[in-house]
Amino acid sequence: MRIVDQILEEIKDVIAKVDEEEIKKIVSIFKKEIRIFVDGEGRSGFQAKGFAMRLMHIGYNSYVMGETITPALKKGDIYVAISGSGKTKNTLSNAKAAKDLGLTIIGVTSKKDSPLAEVSDLVLEVPGKTKNDNAVESIQLLSSLFDQSVHIVLDDLCLLISKKDNLSDNEAAKNHINVE
Repeated sequence: MRIVDQILEEIKDVIAKVDEEEIKKIVSIFKKEIRIFVDGEGRSGFQAKGFAMRLMHIGYNSYVMGETITPALKKGDIYVAISGSGKTKNTLSNAKAAKDLGLTIIGVTSKKDSPLAEVSDLVLEVPGKTKNDNAVESIQLLSSLFDQSVHIVLDDLCLLISKKDNLSDNEAAKNHINVE
């Protein structure tokens, strides 16, 4: 078996364990008038940025924590924190601060019993292997399996949100940069 086929099988196995009810709950709270802030460090941060971009494509006001143009958090906003271990220092600290301000916290993590899950109002568990995690097996390095699976799960979430909003691919394309 090719290595890429093994990677795809691992991703498929992780995604099969994601609770569809958790995704439905998250879809139900996303509304165009609510601002969405995303956060994560390292490769989880890259997944957060990709998620924020796709949310923008489907008509949501989304922001990435730490960017120079990110506005102040306000009560009623949604805060999506991504951390495989659920212990990433800055992400966890920011999530706690956002909770104190009255934001709805969505924790995306591989560990439902993590500190991030504890502070979150909703938890999207994506049980892929993370670095220093011996409970989940993977042929891949560090947190690759978690990161890849999170990307797909968040794209699934965006597709479900767009369907809820009756937004077509053509309408989403209007918000996509076209430099041709």
